[in-house]
Amino acid sequence: MAVSTAESLKAELEVFGFPCEDEVIDKMVEQCICLRLQATEMANEWVAYTSTKNIQQLTLDTWEQFEHEILHKKNKSKPNFRKEDSYNRPMDFQSLQEIIKEEEFEEDLLDSYSTPGKGSQKRALTTPEHPRSKRSAALLASPTLLLSPASFSPSSTPSPKYSQRGGKGEVVVTFGAVQGTRWVGRKDPGAGVQVELLERPEDCLSCSYKFMFQRLRDVRNVLTEKIEDLGQNLKSHFNIEEFSCVSLPAQDSVTVLGQICCDSNGKLNAQSVLLEAGIEQGGQHVPVDLSELTEYSLFPGQVVVMEGMNATGRKLVASKLYEGVPLPFYTSNVKLEPDEEPLSVLVACGPYTPSDSLNFDPLLDLIAVIVRDRPDVCLLLGPFVDSKHEKIEKAQVKETFESIFSRCIKSIVDGTKNVGCHLVFVPSQRDIHHHFIYPQPPFTLPNLGKDQIQRVTLVPDPCSLLIDGVTFGLTSTDILFHMSAEEISSGASSDRFTRILKHMLTQRSYYPLYPPVEEVNMDYEKFQAFGQMPLTPDVLIVPSELRYFVKDVVGCVCVNPGRLTKGQVGGTYSRLLIRRGAASEGGQRASPCLAAQVVKV
Repeated sequence: MAVSTAESLKAELEVFGFPCEDEVIDKMVEQCICLRLQATEMANEWVAYTSTKNIQQLTLDTWEQFEHEILHKKNKSKPNFRKEDSYNRPMDFQSLQEIIKEEEFEEDLLDSYSTPGKGSQKRALTTPEHPRSKRSAALLASPTLLLSPASFSPSSTPSPKYSQRGGKGEVVVTFGAVQGTRWVGRKDPGAGVQVELLERPEDCLSCSYKFMFQRLRDVRNVLTEKIEDLGQNLKSHFNIEEFSCVSLPAQDSVTVLGQICCDSNGKLNAQSVLLEAGIEQGGQHVPVDLSELTEYSLFPGQVVVMEGMNATGRKLVASKLYEGVPLPFYTSNVKLEPDEEPLSVLVACGPYTPSDSLNFDPLLDLIAVIVRDRPDVCLLLGPFVDSKHEKIEKAQVKETFESIFSRCIKSIVDGTKNVGCHLVFVPSQRDIHHHFIYPQPPFTLPNLGKDQIQRVTLVPDPCSLLIDGVTFGLTSTDILFHMSAEEISSGASSDRFTRILKHMLTQRSYYPLYPPVEEVNMDYEKFQAFGQMPLTPDVLIVPSELRYFVKDVVGCVCVNPGRLTKGQVGGTYSRLLIRRGAASEGGQRASPCLAAQVVKV
């Protein structure tokens, strides 16, 4: 290397007219090696220096002057690498093994030069019975080392508030018959559990697609079809003869069909409600007077049928509001065996790190719960790498988001290998490495092996799952929070959560709000194809920033498991016991959800 560097230096310096002696060349080669500079870089440094000092020759004296003024300063400004700094960098399992072996080699080398005697050795000599130190043996043999925050977290500093949290394992919500219930999976977890998308493969969103190319005309067509389809269902259910035009003056009471919208860009209120009709009803909009309605619950984008007076054609005084009707439930052909154990399902939603640290301790605690309870199915919803995390927003991450996500998923899969539970991963629009569009395509995990991928199901957001004859509706988008800010009501007998969930089921959509909030990028053509409910699910999973709950709404068990972390402290997850093949009891439908709980992590 020195010979080639010397020849290169001579060639570079001769180009600029600086012939030099071999003694000077040797010193330049020495500095190139010390500072890790190429011959071209060293020559450029010298030429830049001589141009400011008006030096015409390269001699031993001028070189020493250059070395003192320029190279010594460059050497001081170069950061010193310390071995202890390597522990503050994100490292994988192999890196940790290499560091441990290097430390043991250095200790062995020091011991070989030490004088045998009492207290002269810092560590015991290696023997066949004790081939390595306890520290290294514990690290290298630990099955959870892959899950260690230092192995896949950009910051290994734990969150103090999370580590000092109280109420670990506390049950905060109960539903159903939970007395004496054992929240564990079957004796042979994963055996015979069928997890698949409810619809046919061609009717499911299975891959990424091009977005940001939709036209306003296409959006309008989607909204018009939604109004017409729901209008036909309402018309047949309530035996309505025909719908009138919303803007046509009439002295008698009329029945009109349309979509609720706001007369401005502000929040909807009782004085700003408009009813926008479909194309078949004129395609116009008219203000609505709600003063005569004793009870109502409305939000932008809701398709409704109203009955009232519109004497002038400029305002509809509503006297009756027809609510939507939900779709029927899934009819399963699976028969329940008399001695069959119920299915255990665990549900958790990200983020999986506290907001003040990229340490994955909450995820490790969740994996410990999975290993302890051994559920049959785990539904894990994003975000896994949260775009709203403080350190990500401030660009304080030292590795790619994709690598963090890959190691996070691999840790979950490997950490639950002995449990055998089936894992379902649902993406979120807050996953910074994934497509920022709704509906959202599923994750791609090319690094998983064939044996691992058999117990992993990757689904889009939203989706409808069929688990052993029981239907699950899943969406990681916070529709509860979005609709809570827009919904208005008066005289309603139910709470806000129940009203919003009922709207989702009666509007037959995982995101019925229109227009969506600014943070949701909606592709309406894909939403029409993949964002609608094909039927009313037996269990609807709707994670939200709002308070956790488990509710029975028109026969559907709706669960908000909360988020695994809430800011800097721990959050909650949910667990359910499902009785497959339970369609009816005594002629009436019985919910397949036997019991459910929301538990603090």
